[in-house]
Order: sequence, then structure tokens, then C-alpha cells
Amino acid sequence: MKLASDWREVLRYAWSVRLMALAFLLIILEPVASTLLDLSAGWSPVIRIILSIINGLVLAGAIVARVVAQKGLSDGK
Repeated sequence: MKLASDWREVLRYAWSVRLMALAFLLIILEPVASTLLDLSAGWSPVIRIILSIINGLVLAGAIVARVVAQKGLSDGK
């Protein structure tokens, strides 16, 4: 596996990387939120569904951002 020549620039400026990092944080926080929701009454299933939808939308945005040219990166001009 070979890294891109501008990998540092991509990590710093690419929206796809930012969105994937946000999705990672949402995935990590999900068990914490689930535990807290188990202690509360009523809203647990609704909030879990909302968190899953948000995570899916963030990941879909990361896919789109990965294939769209972005200003500030070498190929985005």
C-alpha cells in the first residue's frame, strides 16, 4: 500500500476525512448514549434511531466528499 504524495494535506483539509472522524466519534459515543438512555424512561428507542440516522447521513456525506474535488487540495485547484 502506498500513501498519496499529499497525504498530510488530505488529512488536514479534506472534508471526507473530517466527516469520517465525526462518524467515528458518533460510533464511539453510541454505547455511552445507550447506557444513559437505559437509565431514562420513554425516549430510548427514538433517540437510538435518530443517532443511527445521523451517523448514516454523516457517512453518506463522507462518501460524497471523497469523490468531489475540493478547493485547497492539489486536485481541487
